[in-house]
Amino acid sequence: MTAVGNPGDSSRTAPRGLLRRYPLASYFAIAFLFSWIIEVPVALSAQGILPFTIPTPAVAFAVVAATFGPTVGAFVMTGLTEGKAGTVRLLRRYVQWRVGIQWYFFVLLGIPLIIVLGTIVIPGALSSFQPILGPLLIAYPMAFLLTFFLGGPLGEEPGWRGFALPRLQERSGPLWGSVILGVLWALWHFPLFWSGVWTPPTIPNMIMFTVMITTLTIIMTWVFNHAKGSLLLMMLMHASFNTFANKMAAPLFPAPMFDDFGLLPVLIGFTAAALVLIVVTRGRLGYVTSRRTAAS
Repeated sequence: MTAVGNPGDSSRTAPRGLLRRYPLASYFAIAFLFSWIIEVPVALSAQGILPFTIPTPAVAFAVVAATFGPTVGAFVMTGLTEGKAGTVRLLRRYVQWRVGIQWYFFVLLGIPLIIVLGTIVIPGALSSFQPILGPLLIAYPMAFLLTFFLGGPLGEEPGWRGFALPRLQERSGPLWGSVILGVLWALWHFPLFWSGVWTPPTIPNMIMFTVMITTLTIIMTWVFNHAKGSLLLMMLMHASFNTFANKMAAPLFPAPMFDDFGLLPVLIGFTAAALVLIVVTRGRLGYVTSRRTAAS
């Protein structure tokens, strides 16, 4: 006699069941796969490995599109694990603006200040200062908006902080969860080193970038936990870092050494700030409950 299997057993081996069983691993797989399918051909083209060259406008479009891999992963996995209600909660966090005003000051002014402090401690940086702050401030709002919508924050934060961070904190704690997320976030960017739109893919640059992103993640976790998981604040913080580091710091402090070590000022600033937060919060980074922020 042929035994009839339990229908519930087969569902566990189905793709949807597998994704639900390993939500974090599945999320990162989707985020990486979506982005790298776009970015790897761009990198191969820039390195002359492909038999054709991707036009510059197409490269720009591809780089922007690739930033939405984390968001795609977040909505796919939220829909599978939490259903429509979870998706609605995730969307509401896009416009969750009621957080203490001090956190807006920190993400919009504190992050640039950390970068400046990390710059001026480097020998020769302060003497290279160019007094062109006025023109830069005039252009800053437009650069900030373009960065917010097209430079990563809108495409990345719903995934990194919207889906992954709450679960990583619950599983590994706030500090180690941040370290895991930071390393994976840095690795996700790696194809861009070979794309021709970033700094050269040298070992020092890649190491500095990984440490910088990891320490930034620790700082962002601290803000995230105090801002009740607001994605709006996380996107503003991401845009603040990207805009100031890329558009303001280099013109203000054109020290020759930054031609080869452009990531050094940000690395120093974020590492110092992250170490202070770890000591002051004893590694808790404002995390006070094991209940997922995404489910609150």
